[in-house]
Amino acid sequence: MKKFKEKKKILIVLTGFATVFTFAIAYSLGIGEKAEVASAAELTGTTTIITGVTEETPTIVYPPTDNTVVTPTDNVIVTPTVQSEDTTIVVPITYDETDTPALTAYTVVNYEMPVTLYTSDTVNVRAGAGTDYERIGKVGWGTAVPVVGATSNGWYQVLYDNMIGFIRGDYMVAEVPGIPYLFVGDSRTVQMQLAVGTDDKAYIAKVGEGYNYFKNTAIDAIPQYAGRGTTMIINFGVNDLRNASKYVQLVNSHMDEWTEAGITVYYSAVTPVGSSASVSNGQIEAFNTTLKDGLDSRVHWIDSYSYLQQVGFSSKDGLHYNKETYKNLYSYYMAVISQGL
Repeated sequence: MKKFKEKKKILIVLTGFATVFTFAIAYSLGIGEKAEVASAAELTGTTTIITGVTEETPTIVYPPTDNTVVTPTDNVIVTPTVQSEDTTIVVPITYDETDTPALTAYTVVNYEMPVTLYTSDTVNVRAGAGTDYERIGKVGWGTAVPVVGATSNGWYQVLYDNMIGFIRGDYMVAEVPGIPYLFVGDSRTVQMQLAVGTDDKAYIAKVGEGYNYFKNTAIDAIPQYAGRGTTMIINFGVNDLRNASKYVQLVNSHMDEWTEAGITVYYSAVTPVGSSASVSNGQIEAFNTTLKDGLDSRVHWIDSYSYLQQVGFSSKDGLHYNKETYKNLYSYYMAVISQGL
């Protein structure tokens, strides 16, 4: 049998879309151009034969009759064609020794009937149960997803855009989740919304407002958006710096309620102003100190005041920033939150 030193053959068997099936790939595809591989769902109910083989190579019939997984052969290069009654799909399956390691192997147990789960964040849908598989799409927070199976490595097999896909199990929940991020505040929060958008975020904010709006309007609106898994960022104070102690008392009085609901609470320091503002940075620093020292220990403090003092900011009226500054501030929020600080 002729030997090839540069290439090795890999054969991929897609087992049937049955109650329990194995989807195992021994090596990753090693080809110069993107490979198109027929999914099990696309081939269900057909008898498919890999052709284009020589006397040195075997013929593989789908679905396999003995549930075996074909392993690579060391000395043959084959680029066969998968044929069915009404379509022909070319599947290059050559393997180069310099290619990346094997794709994640897993098994799937299929449900008798699809169940509906919800995405708890914006997540990728992949062609297989692992981050090493191709991303075939993306779904946003709170999307109802039909789930048809569960994998041995903690992923869900789902129906996506008339295809079979896979989503990590830790991003799927049984009930509609709370919005990932909820921003509560005044005009600065309103302008942050305009700068960074509303994808997986909600805002309870109004221009020119402060303590009274927070107490009488925002507090009651929070449960409409926030729930288990929500991170809430509060940013009030620049319009009524004299009310620091009231803010402390109001936030602390609701911490038991918010904690039981699964909400993680952050309070962002009032950020600095320019020389043309009606308040001074000295007043802001005093307000921030009162809040930081008085808030419940379960409230995470974001020192956005010091951050903008260090990196700088742009403001035409001394009080409100340009979009770039708001985007930088938002990125800082996300960096602090991601570290669990």
